[in-house]
Amino acid sequence: MHARDKIRNIAIIAHVDHGKTTLVDKLLQQSGTFRENEAVQERAMDSNDLERERGITILAKNTAINYKDYLINIVDTPGHADFGGEVERIMKMVDGVLLVVDAFEGTMPQTKFVLRKALESNLSPVVVVNKIDRPNARPQEVVDEVLDLFIELGATDEQLDFHVVYASALQGTSSLDPEKQDDNMEAIYETVVNHIPAPTEDVDQPLQFLVTLMDYNEYLGRIGVGRVNRGKIRQGQTVAVMTREGGQKQARIEKLFGFTGLKRIEIEEAAAGDIIAIAGIKDINIGETVADPANPEALPVLKIDEPTLQMTFIVNNSPFAGREGKWVTSRKIRERLYKELETDVSLRVEDTDSPDAFVVSGRGELHLGILIENMRREGFELQVSKPEVIIRQIDGQKMEPIERLIIDVPEDSMGSVMESLGSRKAEMVNMINNGSGNVRLEFLIPARGLIGYRTNFLTLTRGYGIMNHAFDSYGPYQGAGVGGRHEGVLVSSESGVSTLYGILSVEDRGILFVHPQTEVYEGMVVGEHTRDNDIIVNICKEKAVNNIRSANKEETVKMKTPRMYSLEQALEYLNDDEYCEITPKSVRIRKKILNKSERERAEKHRKTAEANV
Repeated sequence: MHARDKIRNIAIIAHVDHGKTTLVDKLLQQSGTFRENEAVQERAMDSNDLERERGITILAKNTAINYKDYLINIVDTPGHADFGGEVERIMKMVDGVLLVVDAFEGTMPQTKFVLRKALESNLSPVVVVNKIDRPNARPQEVVDEVLDLFIELGATDEQLDFHVVYASALQGTSSLDPEKQDDNMEAIYETVVNHIPAPTEDVDQPLQFLVTLMDYNEYLGRIGVGRVNRGKIRQGQTVAVMTREGGQKQARIEKLFGFTGLKRIEIEEAAAGDIIAIAGIKDINIGETVADPANPEALPVLKIDEPTLQMTFIVNNSPFAGREGKWVTSRKIRERLYKELETDVSLRVEDTDSPDAFVVSGRGELHLGILIENMRREGFELQVSKPEVIIRQIDGQKMEPIERLIIDVPEDSMGSVMESLGSRKAEMVNMINNGSGNVRLEFLIPARGLIGYRTNFLTLTRGYGIMNHAFDSYGPYQGAGVGGRHEGVLVSSESGVSTLYGILSVEDRGILFVHPQTEVYEGMVVGEHTRDNDIIVNICKEKAVNNIRSANKEETVKMKTPRMYSLEQALEYLNDDEYCEITPKSVRIRKKILNKSERERAEKHRKTAEANV
């Protein structure tokens, strides 16, 4: 066991894509934790398939490196505000943070979000200005931006006196001087060892251990990861588990694990300040305290930001239900959603009056989109409704979530982007033109205004715009008509297989979402109308088989390329009267009411009811 003064516990925090995970890679490689001939993949900490595909960290993960005679525990946290629940919990495990900031982009919305969490927990910060080798890098200006952000977030005098390291995680270089780089990560190791405090908890007090992360192993069952806040813990020890509801139960520690590199190693004993994993407690959950049975004291329950967005998950009842999925019943979907609650504390699941529908609330579109993507990969088949923001009553006033939006756009696209955001009730709070042809605009915008905006934004900027946003606060409700889709859709009138002839006959009405020979059903959305109303089309129509020769028979017919939606794009595109049908192989958009006559009748009733109100 390491001496307490030789342990450092740090979290790496940053805006998404500023290089946290790459930095951890280099710190691991240069510390001598791996053997020389050991194969280590890039972004070693992003172990989940979705994380590798998207290049983002979704789940917080911890590792440990040995530097000289120090043990440095490092926790890699998500940079996206949608996974803020992970970030908040991690702050309870560490004594300091490495704030990684891009040397060109500077501070971004999520930088502010993750830094606020660290400062609230009174942690010691070290700033790493990463990507120092980028063209147009502006390290001194970025450090000034970081200082302004610290002041804005109410940092203490000690926190404002932060130390800065300049690095290129990709190249594996770092130094304390922005002008020249040393060919190693020594500057970061030394700054962490010298300026992040060692654990100060008392080893001789009764045991307290807070479960901060959950893992699962098919042999050991649930594994709770966290920090020993007080006392010592041993393998085979009998402990008291203090539940989140205030209850208490006895349990026994079957296995105890420490961390080295990417591996878990079995240990006999751990003491205050160690980050460890425990196994053997059957129903252990995040936020619960493992304590000494003779002196069972619970640590404060973890405070987690409330969800801001909700969707309804429904059993798939389309004509194609059950064709592609393995798990299709409401019982299986409910089981899976409640299982997710065990590891995701930011998620909420509520049953509804219907046994086939569940209201799922999360921190944003990406948060819920990742859950749906994981479910479809596991073989689930379901439908979801349009994402809706959660409106709250605060001091008797109707309030809605407001997002802080930062966009970088070419100068020539600025006018059209500002006009489009104006119609979504966005308020501009800052504008920076650094003379490079790009302008940075900062807005406060209702979260509703951002639903479905990304595709429109990329069109307006011809793909050159960069858009980032994070939850800012709750503000007064702006009234109906913010955001949403303004275009109508093409709805299939028949069930069958789409034909080239049928598609060509409706191509001038809008943009198609299907290829020829795609199976469709009545009520399925097969394209976007050029106008704001929905129209019924028949894309299964076949050319009449007769012996009349066409004058232009030999002409080559060219079909426009259909627009294919990813899961996130389909969720953004949805309207109030539509569902997104999700199966392991397909993503389809459909009307809630498939039959045209029934749909018209329901719309008539809705308008009558609105008129009477």
